[in-house]
This record gives sequence, C-alpha cells and structure tokens, in this order.
Amino acid sequence: MGAGLKRALRVGVVGAGVMGSNHARVFAGLPDISLVGIVDPLPAHRTRAMELVNCRTFAGLDELIAEGVDAITVAAPTHLHHEIALACIARDIHVLVEKPIASTVEEGEEIVAAARRAGVTLMVGHVERFNPAVAAIKQAISGEDILSIAITRVGPFPPRMSNVGVVIDLAVHDIDLIRWFTESDIVEVQPQLSCAVAEREDIALLQFRTASGVLAHINTNWLTPFKARSVTVATRGKYVMGDLLTRQVTECFGFKPDGSYSMRHLPVGHDEPLRAELIAFVGAVRSGGVPAVTGDEGVASLEIATRCLEVPARPAAAAAARKGPRRVVV
Repeated sequence: MGAGLKRALRVGVVGAGVMGSNHARVFAGLPDISLVGIVDPLPAHRTRAMELVNCRTFAGLDELIAEGVDAITVAAPTHLHHEIALACIARDIHVLVEKPIASTVEEGEEIVAAARRAGVTLMVGHVERFNPAVAAIKQAISGEDILSIAITRVGPFPPRMSNVGVVIDLAVHDIDLIRWFTESDIVEVQPQLSCAVAEREDIALLQFRTASGVLAHINTNWLTPFKARSVTVATRGKYVMGDLLTRQVTECFGFKPDGSYSMRHLPVGHDEPLRAELIAFVGAVRSGGVPAVTGDEGVASLEIATRCLEVPARPAAAAAARKGPRRVVV
C-alpha cells in the first residue's frame, strides 16, 4: 500500500472518552494526516469531542467507514475491542487497538489472526513504551545482564473505572515493559491480590520470573492518594532508577569493593508519549513494516495479566472485618 498512501492518510477514532479524544487531538495535529472523524454512541461524548478537536463525529462505526478511512484507532471500552477491530479488519482498515488488546486471550488471538490473513497493520497501544523515561531506561540497560526489575504504579481510584481492576487497568502496562526490557517471556507468575475498598482487585503485588532468569515485581494499587510511577532495574554492571512522571532517570555504575560508586542523570527526551505512539503507528501503516507493539505482544501481556487474576482476591468484606475502617496506603 506504500505507493497509494503518499497522499494524506485518512484516519478515524472509535471512542470519544478521555483516551479517544486525546487520539483525535494528536491525529489532528500530525502532518499528512486527515482526521475523518470520531465515533461514539453517546451524544455528550460526541459534543465534547467536537469542542475539543473540531472534527466530525458519528454515532456508529459504519458511518465513519462510509466516509473512507485507511486506519482507525480503537479507544472504546475493552469489551468492544474484539467486535470493532474485526469489523475494521474485514474492510482492510489498519488498526491500532488501545491496551489491553481485548477482554480475553482468545479474542486477542482472533484479532491477530484476522489482521494477519487480511494483511493489514495491527498495533497495540501500550503507550508507556513511548514514555521518554522508559526509552532512556531501555537504552541504559541495552546489552546489560539484567538481574531484577521493580515497578511501582499506584494512585487513587479512577472514577471512570468500572469493569476491570488494577491488573488489567495498570499492571498490564508493566507486564509489557518487563517483557520488553528483558526481551524474554514471563514463565512464572506469583500474584497477591486484594479487594480492599473496591469490588474488583485494587491492590496487586505481582512477582515474575522470565525465561532468561530475571526476577521482577510490580506493586500497583488504587489506594495511594497520589500518582506514582517508578521503575528500577538492577544489572551486573549498573542500577537504573526512573520516575515515569517527572521523567528523571538516574544511573549508578562503577561499583568498587569499598562500596563506592558513581552516579549520573541520563538525558531524557520531551516527546508526548501518545504522539510518538501514533507517529509510529502511521509509519508502520505507510511502510507495511512491523509495528512497534505487535498484536502478538499485546496478547502475550494480556495472557500474563489473566494468569495473575486466576488467583482469587481476598473478599472485601472479610478484609474490612479484619482491618476495620482504616484506609491502608501501600
């Protein structure tokens, strides 16, 4: 499709919530992109999207497709990803699906297989890979013998969340990062989950071992009153610490027998992660090359997240009875 796509690429967005509106905003500002419009069944969402982005809106996917689109990003609720992605792929439309790729591993595999058969680009929106701090960490540990990874991703309960817990909403980002940092599959999963104040798990302490022998753990919850996002990676030669919010990355190195070592701040870019992600998606569509986050990678991270959820969370009532009304911040 490369020759035919030298014209402006016609793109659309499905879902006019927070993420979908951001997708539309970024697309509207990219060169050689024509934002055809944004789809959402809710009039209030369509009105807000129109005010934010000043683009056309549609109540249904078929209306958007009828206008002619080359590529679509799917930012609708997760349980709709499968249906929407397959409908787009059936019409030879390239697709970026927000994380997680689908509600189940089976649905994710069906999306991947359909895209492969149709020969269209399928990318999964694991946007944290495009965080400049994450990119700096990845570069710093390149070629290093990684020993362990620790990731903290905590914050207050998000009002928009209803159908998933912290593992699917938050930890799936970090499962993807662990796989990407180590370039290895996760082979052992040891989850500890609890429903402290919500119906679904709102505390998750997840431990992993990769095929390459790296030990990793994720600490995530909806109980901390402020957002925190941090990554530390220990290798044989260095120790790298990154704050994904302030985008400060520090490297400790040159360890001496007397316990001394050197420390330096690493250069970190200023790109908006979503903009970098959408530029990568557009590039893959135009070139026909392998996208930055493949459908197979999206399914692999969802499969690990699903395995984490196979251990039942402690019932909220039982936890409350033991702890009383005190709010616990992890």
